[in-house]
Amino acid sequence: MSDAIENTTGSADSNDKTKLIGRESDVVPGRFGEPLQITHVQYSHGGGNTAPKRPLFLCLHGWGSNETDLADMMRYVAPYNDFASLRAPLTLQPAGRFAPGAYSWLHDCVDTGEDLDRDAFAAAKAIDDWVSANIPDDRAVVPIGFSQGGLLAIHLLRVHPERYAATISLSGFLAPGTVAGTAPADDRVAELNIPTFFGYGKNDTVIPMPELFATAAWLDEHTFLTEKSYRGLDHSVSMEEFSDLRDWLAAHNIAPGIL
Repeated sequence: MSDAIENTTGSADSNDKTKLIGRESDVVPGRFGEPLQITHVQYSHGGGNTAPKRPLFLCLHGWGSNETDLADMMRYVAPYNDFASLRAPLTLQPAGRFAPGAYSWLHDCVDTGEDLDRDAFAAAKAIDDWVSANIPDDRAVVPIGFSQGGLLAIHLLRVHPERYAATISLSGFLAPGTVAGTAPADDRVAELNIPTFFGYGKNDTVIPMPELFATAAWLDEHTFLTEKSYRGLDHSVSMEEFSDLRDWLAAHNIAPGIL
């Protein structure tokens, strides 16, 4: 774990630290905010090291999916960049709606309030720890996530913003940041002016519109934001969004040569 995180979270008193783990969930077994660890990763061709001078994309899937979900999208959006697609640590039991191979970053589909603060921090910390342990310090990293993964693509900036060259949140949302220690870098994100792409559907039936608007407002205040919304799109992605994302990547020289 980086010194920046240790120094920031270490400044909290012991009472704050105990507040990072909350109540038992009645949806996904475990407690909100319990420590997590990344154990499964899918790399792009060549083990994620075929284009080491280009940024590596850190793919973060959504609720009930797995590490294979974003691989096909990456081959279209940024075919000349490497990616590492992480499997969320929490297993969803294959009873009823879930088939084997369904995972979650959070202890509910869409946590709220203090539960979301705790889970967002625990998941972002696990991801950032994995990056620190597995990606060379001089390799640029760009998180890209959908839904829960979109939340975490943002929350990584609230935990360790200096490590990430840009971030992409597709139908993501925002933790409120009211639990002490769960968004330790909020006071230094804005000065870094990190390029951010935030896309969402205007007909999203999973994330309420006020939450999407609040996420966009926070990103506009804290990052160098490009916001795109799509008429008729539910909690999903589209080819129009992919096209906009490709343009944005080229404009910021993150995935050049794709137009």
